[in-house]
Amino acid sequence: MSYATYTERTDAIAPWIDNIPSHWSEKPLFAIAREKQAKNIGMKEDNLLSLSYGRIKRKDINTSDGLLPASYETYQIVEADNVVFRLTDLQNDKRSLRSAICSERGIITSAYVAVEPTGINPALFNYLMRAYDVQKVFYSMGGGMRQSLGFDDLRRLPIVAPDLEEQTAIVGYLDRETVRIDGLIEKKTRFIALLNDKEKAAISRFVRAGIDPNANMIDSGVEWRGKVPAHWTRGRMKNHFKQVKRQGYDDLTVLSVYREFGVIEKSSRTDNINKTPEDLSKYQLVEPNDLAINKMKAWQGSMGVSALRGITSPDYVVMTPVGEHNPRYMHHYLRARPMPWVYRLISNGIRTDQWRMEPEKFLELPVFLPPLEEQQRIADRIDLELERIRGLIAKTDRSIALLREKRAALITAAVTGKIDVRHMA
Repeated sequence: MSYATYTERTDAIAPWIDNIPSHWSEKPLFAIAREKQAKNIGMKEDNLLSLSYGRIKRKDINTSDGLLPASYETYQIVEADNVVFRLTDLQNDKRSLRSAICSERGIITSAYVAVEPTGINPALFNYLMRAYDVQKVFYSMGGGMRQSLGFDDLRRLPIVAPDLEEQTAIVGYLDRETVRIDGLIEKKTRFIALLNDKEKAAISRFVRAGIDPNANMIDSGVEWRGKVPAHWTRGRMKNHFKQVKRQGYDDLTVLSVYREFGVIEKSSRTDNINKTPEDLSKYQLVEPNDLAINKMKAWQGSMGVSALRGITSPDYVVMTPVGEHNPRYMHHYLRARPMPWVYRLISNGIRTDQWRMEPEKFLELPVFLPPLEEQQRIADRIDLELERIRGLIAKTDRSIALLREKRAALITAAVTGKIDVRHMA
């Protein structure tokens, strides 16, 4: 789609904008908005809000999860059309979206900056702040070395905008287009969820019943295991693994355990915010075909048989193979449904995020395995299925990323005057 542009332009004060339409204004933030500082003294409000993934969402004020304040009276009251900024941890977190507009009255942590637009359309201000956010403007403020910013740091932030009538037209166009793009993203996200479910179901079916639909099935005698092919052999995990702790290999690659992938190189992911310590002498050696388990998250499926040699956290459990089994088959079996549910049954802990699976209980779990040749065939079939499904997921992920880029670029272009959408509103 081609867009009209403004012909007459003038230089902007904000270097990240370059220039704006000549009839637009550029003012410091304090000229068009003011800070909200209404404390929730006396618990006037109990509608708890939070800023998450660029949206203001409701939270249960009675929850016991996460860090809780001594009193919600220290929180600030925000109103509909206020824009909230989370300008903390700027040096460590450069991925999060840091602003969003409120759709209702509520309370939010006083660690955030709440702003009330007074001389600008609140929705346009919200879109403009999102454009600044995507352009990483906030990270360069305050000298670029600040961990956090307050309203005083935002006061002179240059705000560009046309007159109110044109602001309304821009907001109308962006509202319509972002809803359309968000709808496409939602459909594609649901498709990925369906593919993930299909993948999990296929793996579970193959590792629990094999690939021969005509196999004679018998009762396993284990409630959560159900029926198994009659020719499969029963054993226990201790017949296949034993726990080891080998340290002093700090020159090897650091590995991590993901519930989505199993054992991978930690550096291959950008979403792992846990810092690797300088001293790796206590990290454990992981050899190919070893089993690595995050015992605090085993109930989520956070384990895997490694294909790599490296070192991993001393808090993990590492087990070396002692019995005959195909490592790829075992990898899929240990992560397939309903095994994470089984790990939950044998884990201990008061709170969900503190459930711990002890290795002794894991090693006593029963396991039913086909002959080695059949394990190989099942593993090969699973790999083919995964290649097909994950190819579709990757393709859909790329299309979602392109849509998000288009959404961000469209917002930025419209609110900084690079395109003229007045006739399209």
